[in-house]
Amino acid sequence: MSERRAIAVRGRLTVIGAGPAGLTATLAAAARGVRVTLVDAAAEAGGQFYRQPAAGLGARRSRALHHQWRTWERLRDGLAAHVAAGRVTHLTDHHVWCVERASGEFVVHALRGPEQEEPATVRADALLLATGGYEKVLPFPGWTLPGVVTAGGAQAMLKGGLVLPGRTAVVAGTGPLLMPVAVGLAAAGAKVAALVESADPRALARHARVLAAHPDKLAEGARYAAALAWHRVGVLVRHTVVAAHGTDRVEAVTVAALDHDGRVRDGSERRIPCDSLAVGHGMLPHTDLAETLGCRLDGVNVAVDDEQRTDVPGVWAAGEITGIGGAALSLAEGRIAGLSVAARFGSRAPEPGSVARAAGVRGGLREFFAAVDSVCAAPARWTERIGDDTVVCRCEEVPASAIREAVGELGAEDVRTVKLLTRAGMGWCQGRICGPAVAGLAGCPPTPSRRPFARPVPLGVLARDPDASPEPPAPPDPHA
Repeated sequence: MSERRAIAVRGRLTVIGAGPAGLTATLAAAARGVRVTLVDAAAEAGGQFYRQPAAGLGARRSRALHHQWRTWERLRDGLAAHVAAGRVTHLTDHHVWCVERASGEFVVHALRGPEQEEPATVRADALLLATGGYEKVLPFPGWTLPGVVTAGGAQAMLKGGLVLPGRTAVVAGTGPLLMPVAVGLAAAGAKVAALVESADPRALARHARVLAAHPDKLAEGARYAAALAWHRVGVLVRHTVVAAHGTDRVEAVTVAALDHDGRVRDGSERRIPCDSLAVGHGMLPHTDLAETLGCRLDGVNVAVDDEQRTDVPGVWAAGEITGIGGAALSLAEGRIAGLSVAARFGSRAPEPGSVARAAGVRGGLREFFAAVDSVCAAPARWTERIGDDTVVCRCEEVPASAIREAVGELGAEDVRTVKLLTRAGMGWCQGRICGPAVAGLAGCPPTPSRRPFARPVPLGVLARDPDASPEPPAPPDPHA
């Protein structure tokens, strides 16, 4: 069936998130007659991957900050066409704080506008969660200094604001995001003093069969490596940042080599002057809304079937929320989800031929990123390098000593108890930043939050919104 021929399908779909997965799902469903409301917190579609500079900045070469630009143009133009035709309603600057099911429909509650003070409600028959992911950051002495940002944060500053976090940068941590961040900063004029990767890329040789099946990914990595060499960026593998130094802002970092057990090698420390540090240790899925609805998790990811359906009837999920895997995987999952919603509104299963190619891409990329993740894991024994006076929860200023005391002396055996005893995770970010670090220091597995609000909500908004009455999610009906 042609993407351009819409067939009337009864049903209203709300897609939360306008990144690669949400956009692709919106286009696939709208092309088949589904009435779609696309809700996103940003002022423009694109998500983090296709983040665009504000129009007022007058950027003339935005495409220089991106790869897969033609894919973005196709998504952007397709969305514009569906909006113009009335098949899609695109709600920008809508920050979703809760989703509930009431009277047989889904009710999406959002805060509207840059000040997030005006309530807005969207109702739908089906829901597609494409809420993306966020970075995992592990603490170290000095990580709270101005000039220390996440790797994705540095990239967002460059793409969205056309600004650099500093003139001399160190990019550190682990994972495939580090290379494009370092290349992007160097191409924009920053001096990248070093790229510090805690993993050993040679370990990827164990997955040669999987890697060989993705020559495009290998070529992409080779291009980044060549760009790093062109910009004379030194790469330190099996190294980690031990500490950041400075007074008013970061002035230098100390890095050190790691042995095979993840311990710092004695005498390997070196100090690198810099005025910015971009650091990240992979990503985690944004599952707040899914947890509120009662969707089952598979580890830290939302569990879905072959059609990207969750175990909650009427709820689909696609993109990083179901497993971190980059834009191409998100595009494939979004298309499958959009086709599935349209078919299910028509009381049928998706035609196998319509999803075959996307399903093949999805399977291959999931295998590829599983291999990458097994190599680019956070360095072992990182907790041993965290001094008692190192701040772990920035919002509540909770040091590592308080977390260790909660476990060792007060008997805490899970993250929730540590939170109650120390306030770690009770601040503005609600544990999104410090959660993995608290769990690691406490020796506890991370646990779902199941909080009713996905973001802070002013009491005035609740008072003005007659529909704002979130209740704990009911267990899914296995017979639905």
